[in-house]
Amino acid sequence: MRAIDKMLNPRSIAVVGATPKGGYGGRLLTAVLKSKDRVRVYPVNPNYGEIMGVTSYRSIADLPEAPDLVGVVVPYHQVLPVLRECRDKKAGSAVVISAGFAERGTDSGLDLQRKVGAFARDSDFHFTGPNCLGVANVGGDIWATASSRTLGGLTGSIGLVCQSGATAFGPFLIRAVDSGIGLSHIISTGNEIDLDFCDFARYLIDDPATRVIAGFVEGFKDVRKLIAVAELAAGRGKPLVLIKIGRSESGAQAARSHTAALTGADALYDALFKQYGIIRVQDYDELLETSHLLANSRKPLQRGIAVVSHSGGISSLTADMLGQAGLNLPPLTDRAREGINAIIKDFGWAANPSDVTGFARSESFPQIMDYMIEEPEVGTLVVASAGAGNQVDHVISLRDRTDKNVAFFWTASRAEEGALAKLKRANVPIFYTPDKLARAVRNLLDYHAWRDYRVAGGFVRAPALIAGQEGALARLRALGRPALSESESKQVIAAWGVPGTMEVLAPSVDAAVQAAQRLGYPVALKVDSPDILHKTDAGVVRLGLRGADEVRAAHAEIMANAREHAPAAAISGALVQEMVGSGVEVIVGIKYDPQIGPMLLFGSGGVMVEVYDDVALRRCPISRREALDMVAEVKGAKLLRGFRGKPPADIDALADVLVGVSHMAVHLEDHLAELDINPLMVLPAGQGVKAVDALVVLKS
Repeated sequence: MRAIDKMLNPRSIAVVGATPKGGYGGRLLTAVLKSKDRVRVYPVNPNYGEIMGVTSYRSIADLPEAPDLVGVVVPYHQVLPVLRECRDKKAGSAVVISAGFAERGTDSGLDLQRKVGAFARDSDFHFTGPNCLGVANVGGDIWATASSRTLGGLTGSIGLVCQSGATAFGPFLIRAVDSGIGLSHIISTGNEIDLDFCDFARYLIDDPATRVIAGFVEGFKDVRKLIAVAELAAGRGKPLVLIKIGRSESGAQAARSHTAALTGADALYDALFKQYGIIRVQDYDELLETSHLLANSRKPLQRGIAVVSHSGGISSLTADMLGQAGLNLPPLTDRAREGINAIIKDFGWAANPSDVTGFARSESFPQIMDYMIEEPEVGTLVVASAGAGNQVDHVISLRDRTDKNVAFFWTASRAEEGALAKLKRANVPIFYTPDKLARAVRNLLDYHAWRDYRVAGGFVRAPALIAGQEGALARLRALGRPALSESESKQVIAAWGVPGTMEVLAPSVDAAVQAAQRLGYPVALKVDSPDILHKTDAGVVRLGLRGADEVRAAHAEIMANAREHAPAAAISGALVQEMVGSGVEVIVGIKYDPQIGPMLLFGSGGVMVEVYDDVALRRCPISRREALDMVAEVKGAKLLRGFRGKPPADIDALADVLVGVSHMAVHLEDHLAELDINPLMVLPAGQGVKAVDALVVLKS
């Protein structure tokens, strides 16, 4: 944090590779010289005695002081020696503009990146990059960037951190200026050999000038660090808004379980972000507009939205987009409807959304807006209009005197300089398309609801292992093979509170018949083998057997099929199980992602989970409320609540299992690769759940 502070608030800057000839070295020196009245600037280039009117030095070692920040613009093979000079001089930090590392995709580039990475780990000297465009303290008007764009008058409360420097100082900066959206900092991180997105986000959490942290990220070096930052940001009330591109390597791994097949990398990140309050958006404009709304809005007093416009078509489209985003437009009370109709007479219609025609640009418009925003269920008023007359002044006045939120959907030309410029200067959140408006307002509401829950309940931690779980862990360590049979898998999950069916492992056909008679017909019969993971595909399962003869015949069939399917398979016998007649089938699973860690999956059972991908995901561990939220997310949950005369299922017992399995995932993180409980039968309310089948796969 000390290094980042010196990087973003430098009193002295050295530019190694400074040149009067333009290029990155020239642009970086030109940019930092704009703040020479506040920052001491030292060009470093042995080929010049003076550059741009400033004394040039041969090396970092020759500087009269240890600079707070060093800009490095030298050929890639010279970067490591320069960083060592910075360390030896006790410089505060560096931005490495130079490229030619892992991004080249060559062995030499990768090798050099590894060497610079080793230097970063072994030293106490910190830098951003390489392959970045530098940083800007926008509020302090210090631009340590090799970009040609260094624009003042843009100060705001959004801290922008981008892995792509060209994106940070290109589309984002251009759009921010065009939209009048102020930034506190612009930070490019490049290849992130040393400092990464999470380091800068952590710094911005403490920065009083930053209210929202916006990011453009391809991937995270350490997702656990991201989670820690997200937890801290939640406590401070600073939203994280991200564009996340790229894919995890886990997506290319072969799936051994249904859970693995159903957990694509992008879905895992979506679930992670939702769980930790990180708002994911899709493009440059949405990132800036959503961040601006969050930075310039209060915590909504109510979730209801009111829309007022000069146009019925515009108001209807806006309302439609808000509705598609799952937002509520409560009907007007008699007071508001009668009050507005008394103003507009027979012109337009008082409703929500409200079309007030030309009255949107009249001196009566403030009274109309008052009626709508004072509605008891309304927390946000959206004005969808073109800013004609004194409308914008009225909107700004309302924003300043209400404790509710106001947003503007601008329907005129973006080149208009009068009314639109007023809205920008007043920091009224402005949107130019109704879909982005709707998603941003939904994110505003959801973020504050999520934060209220997190502040009240905190983040979950798994409890310590208990005796039975310690024994299960010891057995796994001693196993010596990657997969467990069904009976072994059920013994493991039972230690974490997942009940299984009544069953007997029978070593012979006669033992199977005796077991069936003790359990009571009908029964199921399955080959129990750690080498046959998908039993139905192998033809080693028979259901609904109703007598000894059927058990004997089924036993012969499944054993023959097992030998044909996997001749070398180790078979411990046949599992004789009770048939679970009533209940709702669901799937519960664990997948370990190499970047994200243990992820819990819950989904509909049977064909729905395979065909419709009807699942919910969370990173482990989870709370009971999160378990119930997962159940509610799944479309097939309608069956659990009772459907077409069937009784409600035992959702409480299901929630207990989800929590217990999430604890198991944490306890076995060093050992477990995948878990499938498929199906888990959720019995009628009060009767619990039963794992009908289970598969545990260990890390190899």
